[in-house]
Amino acid sequence: MDSTPIIQEAVKVLREGGVILYPTDTVWGIGCDATNEKAVARVFEIKRRSEAKSLVLLACDLDMVAKHIKEIPSIAIDLVEVNDAPMTIIYPGAQYLAPNAVAEDGSVGIRIPLVEDNPAGAFCKELVYRLRRPLVSTSANISGEPTPASFAEISEEIKGAVDYVVPKPFGAGATGRSSQIIKLGLGGEVEILRP
Repeated sequence: MDSTPIIQEAVKVLREGGVILYPTDTVWGIGCDATNEKAVARVFEIKRRSEAKSLVLLACDLDMVAKHIKEIPSIAIDLVEVNDAPMTIIYPGAQYLAPNAVAEDGSVGIRIPLVEDNPAGAFCKELVYRLRRPLVSTSANISGEPTPASFAEISEEIKGAVDYVVPKPFGAGATGRSSQIIKLGLGGEVEILRP
């Protein structure tokens, strides 16, 4: 099945400030343009989540990460290059993003989707590439409720609250498991928050 028309429609919705339900290399996510403050606020509203809690963003490559981080710790490049499992890196010094997409300390968690043997990862990486901006990626559930492991487990409330739902077949490959989370500092500090 050709994903091009689906990606084009999703990008159109995102550029207009909409919120989508889409598959990632880990779980089904709710997403929006991470540079659009109103769209990010809607994501928090849909999830009934406090804006004090930070969000994960997806980037298509390290170049996109570099545009939105003041200085990438050198270890991050090594981690991304050798990584063979979904990994979110929390970087210090976010820039050019919606203020409500950034943590209070100015950091932001960004993951580059894995595409090897993962059609959903390839789909969402292409989606981010075509959007040309980082994409918010937060699990498709109400805050505090279990993360859905598959499309079938996503509540009708979530499905009805977004502006566009990527068709189910494109979710093949979403593992239903969350990524590991690593926080980096500019002085070489590495903190594993979720193995």
